[in-house]
Amino acid sequence: MTDTPSIPPLSPGSSHDPASVTIGFLSILHDATGALGGYLVTNSWGRPLEFRLSTAVQPNRVQQILYGPTLTEYLHGDLIGKTLVEKAGVQPALVVTDSLPALTLRNHLDVPVVAVRPDDLDLSAADVLPLPHPRSSTLLVYPARYAAERGRIERLLERVDPAVDLAEPFARIREAVAEARKMGVTNRAA
Repeated sequence: MTDTPSIPPLSPGSSHDPASVTIGFLSILHDATGALGGYLVTNSWGRPLEFRLSTAVQPNRVQQILYGPTLTEYLHGDLIGKTLVEKAGVQPALVVTDSLPALTLRNHLDVPVVAVRPDDLDLSAADVLPLPHPRSSTLLVYPARYAAERGRIERLLERVDPAVDLAEPFARIREAVAEARKMGVTNRAA
């Protein structure tokens, strides 16, 4: 997988406020060309600091067989998510994703990873813990394996502006990815 160049926001939007926190929003999209990721880093007010997107990844039949049921987690968390976060110039204090399989990204980062909960998620069947919070209109979930991080996550979320809805940036990411693809940005490898 190659990563395309970063698309800079109109202005840096960074803050020198020690109470501010950077949040990475990772969205995984699927289309006929495969799975691709969009990654937006914002400040605590939801203003963009950096945006990156990956090229599409389409596993072949041999990879599908070899990875078996772990393929989606590998694609979302290890291959796409980890690459986008590591290549970003701005490191987040927290990563929020719209992909439950991307929660495995936490195994590769020193920062917490939470997901906005899909409406159809059966919490009893998933290996996640619920995290309701006023900063998200959708229930957040995080990996049960990292249950001890709940307090850390809540402290980070308290530093986010109350007007920010953690579920909202995913619509912006999807639109930006669509627009970038129209412009041919994903056809140029970094």
